[in-house]
Amino acid sequence: MGWTKLNFSKNQVNKAGDVLISSSSSSEEISNALDILTNWRSSHSFPLHTFAVRLKRISKRVDSSAIVTRRLKRVSSIIKKLKRDQTSKMKMSRMQDVGGCRSVLPNLQKVNELVGLYEKSRGLKHKLSNKKDYITNPKPDGYRSFHFVYKYYSDKSNAYDGLLIEIQIRTYLQHYWATAVETVDHFTRQAIKSNEGQKEWMDFFRLVSSAFANMENTPSVPNTPTDKAELREQVQALARQLKVVKKMNEWARIHKIIENFEKEAKDKFDFYLLNLDLTTRELKISAFKKSQEEFANSEYSKLEERMLKNKEDRDIVLVSADTAKELRKAYPNYFLDTKEFVNQLNEYFKQS
Repeated sequence: MGWTKLNFSKNQVNKAGDVLISSSSSSEEISNALDILTNWRSSHSFPLHTFAVRLKRISKRVDSSAIVTRRLKRVSSIIKKLKRDQTSKMKMSRMQDVGGCRSVLPNLQKVNELVGLYEKSRGLKHKLSNKKDYITNPKPDGYRSFHFVYKYYSDKSNAYDGLLIEIQIRTYLQHYWATAVETVDHFTRQAIKSNEGQKEWMDFFRLVSSAFANMENTPSVPNTPTDKAELREQVQALARQLKVVKKMNEWARIHKIIENFEKEAKDKFDFYLLNLDLTTRELKISAFKKSQEEFANSEYSKLEERMLKNKEDRDIVLVSADTAKELRKAYPNYFLDTKEFVNQLNEYFKQS
């Protein structure tokens, strides 16, 4: 089977994006727009493959333990991003991270070495479209990584010319932080990654990012304490309040249980209602199909109300089977990375 080629013009792609975020679009218009989006997204596969192969080769040259992954952005994530960025008039054809690959390296020295190799690249036919150093200049939410965005060009065929591919380069420590954000988003149904989460969780991750930045001797996140003792105090206070360590450990365990549950289940389920007793560590799983979504939400609300009324020390979450699979796909070492985040956090707390 050959690689998917783009069958639509940029104008058609942008119009499809407009249809997908408009509240007045008909079901037929949405269906046609989704067909265009699916084709446009899939057309990034070959350019992404080209960049990922090169990234892996160069990364392994820098350090044999480098972890290189690739992914096409989920359709739901593309639509959410279009809706979120309406104020900046984001056009679908200009989205930079539909096709993305990532290299995770042991330390900052290795990251700088790999970044340097890309910056010094000569004779590369692809055009560098954008470059962001979020390690030297962390995002306000605490995100730290180095990004290159390239426009793909080929001297053999113009079928994919102009498509954008993003390369992320980060340290293990920066990756543990990003994995932890994904974990909390998944299990608490937030969108911290998109700056749409509970204030306490968002503050926690901003502060932890500064703590990790201190460990790597890189600039802190804007508007976080510069005094190390004050920073540690604030991180510890929020970690206690949110029960971060306890929940992270249990979520990692739960994800393994769900994975095994899916392998053994005869039927396919779309939602899992998880009722975890944080004292006894007893876990009850209720599985629901797509047609039972409303009932699942109702059961979720009832359990939460009972927990609050009786002041029970429980963690009750309703998770989507699709997002569970996506989490494992985007973060293949999810289970170990989450544990490492907790380990790094505990080590940080031990420092005087």
